[in-house]
Amino acid sequence: MRRRVVSLVPSLTEAVALSAPGALVGVTDWCTHPGDLGDAVRVGGTKNPDVRAIAELRPDLVVANEEENRAPDLAALRAAGLEVLVTEVRDLPQAFRELDRVLVGALGLARPGWLADAEAAWARVEPPRELRPAFVPVWRRPWMVLGRDTFAGDLLARLGVRNVYAGHPERYPRVPAAELAAAGCELVVLPDEPYRFTADDGPEAFPDIPAALVDGRMLTWYGPSLAEAPAVLAAALRGQA
Repeated sequence: MRRRVVSLVPSLTEAVALSAPGALVGVTDWCTHPGDLGDAVRVGGTKNPDVRAIAELRPDLVVANEEENRAPDLAALRAAGLEVLVTEVRDLPQAFRELDRVLVGALGLARPGWLADAEAAWARVEPPRELRPAFVPVWRRPWMVLGRDTFAGDLLARLGVRNVYAGHPERYPRVPAAELAAAGCELVVLPDEPYRFTADDGPEAFPDIPAALVDGRMLTWYGPSLAEAPAVLAAALRGQA
């Protein structure tokens, strides 16, 4: 097993921390789960990691993601002589494959029980009979929404929500609020990250469209939260404001 790991992705930080306690020596400022990360050093953000600080930790492996981390930073880490594993996650099956690649393939761990629990939880989700058209903002000022090929969009589709911007050429397009309001949607899904939408910040922009406030970790993280995500997200979507 790899003994010294730096994670530049909050999802993978949680996955490694629960699967290999004590292996993490470096994490980002955005890594919040689990609450106790021991002596792991904070090495900056996902978009601006401190390459020198990471190199000084002498990790056996740095785990990253092609969307969350910048290619120049990953190149700099490799130039410093570090091994960097870069994941790509665009849908749920790919998330499970990548978690296996990191935990079992790269770290040499036995397959963790939580990963099997997560697969079982999603396998129990019945295919929806119909999909409610919706848009999913991830930022405000300017408004940005989920577009094509997103992990969160795939999860929502499995729970009966059709992202009307899933065919957009961009993955996170900027769309004016007036255009969103006129898109003919039955629902607006508002996660609490990366932008922290709340009952008072988001729904008021679309007064004629029911809003569902959802846990951003459950919607966008691929890790141990996947075991709870189907039930938590389904409940939030049912309890729309």
